[in-house]
Amino acid sequence: MSSPSAIPASVRWGPLRTLLRLSPLLLLAPLYAYREYHALPQPLVDLVNSETSLPQISEAQILSYAKTLSEDIGYRTVGTREHALGDAWMVKQAQDLKTQCEEAVNANSSRKLECEVWRQEGSGSHRFDIMGKRLYKTYVNLTNIIVRVSDGTEEGKEHAVLVNSHVDSTLPSPGAADDALSVGVMLDCIRVLINTPDWQPKHAIIFLFNNAEESLQDGSHLYTTQHPTAKTVRAAINLEAAGTTGPELLFQATSEEMIQAYAHVPRPFGTIIASEIFGSGIMMSDTDFRQFELYLNVTGLDMAVTGNSYLYHMRKDLVENIETGVAQHMAENTLALLQYLSSEESPLPSLTAGYSKPTTVYFQSFSYFFVYSFKTAQILYTVLFILSIALVNWTFVPPAPALKQGRGIISDNLAGIVAVGGAVFGAVLGVNAVAFVMDSVLHKPLSWFTQELSCVALYGPAALAGAFISQLFVPRVREVTVLTSMLLVQTFSAFLLQFIGIGSSALFFLSSLALFTALAVNAVVKKPGQDVSLWAYAIGQSIPSTTGAQMMYGVLEVFVPLTGRMGEEAPAEHIIATIVAISGAYALPLSIPFIHRWPRTVLKRAIVLLSILTTLAIAVFSAREPFDAMHQKRVFVVHMENITSGEQNLHVGAADSAPGFNVLAHDIAERFGVPGAPPKYVAMNDWNPEWDTIYPFSAFITPYKLDLPLRPEYMDPLEHSFTVEAVNDNIDAEAGTRKLTLQVNHPGIIWTTVAFDAHVLEWTLDKNPPAEYARHHIKEGSFYGHDVWTVDLLIKLPPSSSSTEDDHPGKIRVDFVGIHEKAMWPGKKAEKAEGGRAMQLFEELDGWLDETKGGTVDATFLGCVGGVVWV
Repeated sequence: MSSPSAIPASVRWGPLRTLLRLSPLLLLAPLYAYREYHALPQPLVDLVNSETSLPQISEAQILSYAKTLSEDIGYRTVGTREHALGDAWMVKQAQDLKTQCEEAVNANSSRKLECEVWRQEGSGSHRFDIMGKRLYKTYVNLTNIIVRVSDGTEEGKEHAVLVNSHVDSTLPSPGAADDALSVGVMLDCIRVLINTPDWQPKHAIIFLFNNAEESLQDGSHLYTTQHPTAKTVRAAINLEAAGTTGPELLFQATSEEMIQAYAHVPRPFGTIIASEIFGSGIMMSDTDFRQFELYLNVTGLDMAVTGNSYLYHMRKDLVENIETGVAQHMAENTLALLQYLSSEESPLPSLTAGYSKPTTVYFQSFSYFFVYSFKTAQILYTVLFILSIALVNWTFVPPAPALKQGRGIISDNLAGIVAVGGAVFGAVLGVNAVAFVMDSVLHKPLSWFTQELSCVALYGPAALAGAFISQLFVPRVREVTVLTSMLLVQTFSAFLLQFIGIGSSALFFLSSLALFTALAVNAVVKKPGQDVSLWAYAIGQSIPSTTGAQMMYGVLEVFVPLTGRMGEEAPAEHIIATIVAISGAYALPLSIPFIHRWPRTVLKRAIVLLSILTTLAIAVFSAREPFDAMHQKRVFVVHMENITSGEQNLHVGAADSAPGFNVLAHDIAERFGVPGAPPKYVAMNDWNPEWDTIYPFSAFITPYKLDLPLRPEYMDPLEHSFTVEAVNDNIDAEAGTRKLTLQVNHPGIIWTTVAFDAHVLEWTLDKNPPAEYARHHIKEGSFYGHDVWTVDLLIKLPPSSSSTEDDHPGKIRVDFVGIHEKAMWPGKKAEKAEGGRAMQLFEELDGWLDETKGGTVDATFLGCVGGVVWV
């Protein structure tokens, strides 16, 4: 049988037959990459391995913990009764493990093992900047549960690794994956460690079950700033979840030592690309890892389950929706990390210098984990770039007279570079043209939302069409010239990006390595002037097909669900379209030299065919609905009772750009509002106190305000003793300042927020308030039953002539709001009778939404109480 490279020119195959020859690679490589990307271990049920009689990680045990927290106890929002129940349950689990630990030591008196348990309780405050907003948090009597496992000696406790998860859940979610799953993982890791007879730690492990992450990381702040063991922490491992499926992703790694530690896990899953994307700030997300870096100055690993993040902070974050094998994967990797970091080989004693930006490239590919330093990367990429220049020079053959036009090696490859660059530009332009049609012409954005990869079907043909159209505007170039130009572009990109410290340049290194090999093989098997060998295409496309496919899966898996919560103003359609174009350009780089293999008539026919496919894709996707029962639209509903004006309103908002919310808001107003009164659109800004309970995430909300009808039950308001007042109030007229304590009393109200405009000179929140007249937001999160908090202020008095309110000279207008602890649906469904009129309305509205929208809407219902006071 003859090889592809041996086909005589007289029987040269056409484009279709050639594509069929390459189709196994083009189809099977991405499918194999998809399978490997989502591979999970077989879950285990038994607590003890029947063959070795040693304890083992049990997914069944982990999920039983998660179910207890998320479904038996329920929605553990900070400040609620359920939050307190979660705290009590967590204390019991810690004490039970301590008892097991003591029994293990008693059974083997020579074993060096000690387990200590603390229930930390404390109050504090901290600055929390996010989304470009300056925000302050204060908390009262919050708790953490801490378990330290060590060899019992002071030397063994001197250097510790901290592993963290959070027991609380957020407002609309029972939090099975986020983060009860991680709590279960940590509990099972403790069980396995202390019940393994031969295991004893050289260095301590501190298990932090923090009780207030969702209230903007209050629990981790409390631990890092107030617990005595915090000073011994040398590295931190944070366990999180933003989804319910797939392997746990390592998305932050902040030192070479901890990356090397991660190399010891049985199933590594993470790349520096994810770390650099997250570190860039474009994700608009954060974890407790921030507190460990800020206040402990330690290095570490941040890991999370990210697949199917449609359920992130949603009602369906339930154990039944956690994919089989997820818990096993997370726990086995975590256990391996803890075993290594507590061993003699641990790098913990060398990590006393604290956090510094890592200079290490790392990536996982098909279960292999590669780690090398930036210095090594620079050497590798430089050598490959130089070798590529040499290869291009060695293999260069001047163009035929008809194409030569005075071109030498430089001008010939410059023409190829123009073709390659034009293709990328054309692909981006093509998909954004289609995105404009879908969004602004047809008004059908997010049609691909229910399946992460479906957007490839919509924008893939447009990307190729755009890339091919661009080739009509570049000089005619040879197939081999496009390949050599692409090699030079990719190797130079790897060299340059690594030179400026971007570790993700490894992507270009990997793809150019395949392309370099392909051109070297082609030089051997082909004579100068012949078509490029199909073996060269197979080799050159091999790494981009797999690595590029994995990159596309990972990026779309994060960004597609994210479009459902990034706000109406975000150009979601264009973001996803651009991601498809860029990742597609990386995954299918050889499509451009391939099209130059044929006469221009083939290029034009390909453009026509791709244009037809693009038109059909637009037609199909424009008929699709963006949401379904498992990929729901997020709707936020606030029942607002203004206790100073006596007004009651309903505020509804959405966090996506999908069509139809305006109609939905009007339908809600018609069904539940004052007859004949349409909803009023409200411009979202820093002066929307009705939404301050979720500030600054409220910036993503598209809000409408509805007047409520005067039903009898609305005329009988609940009594709320919610007050904001100034105490210890003193004015220094000579200095032009006023000193006061702002005191907030909020019995039965949680997640209180005060917002005011003032020029603050000093306060008890931090040492550097804005040196100007500004808007300030202070948010509170406290333990159940703690209903008073204060902040001391020294403010600059405004000139009397510039007083904003003549009736209140020198005073501050304070907008205050909080959530009635019994008025959160569905979290307080079992106590709806105590939630008053808000819960009555929520139950009716929730049922109506489910009936009319077929389960495609997940609404968060908050019964809020607030008002305005001048202090």
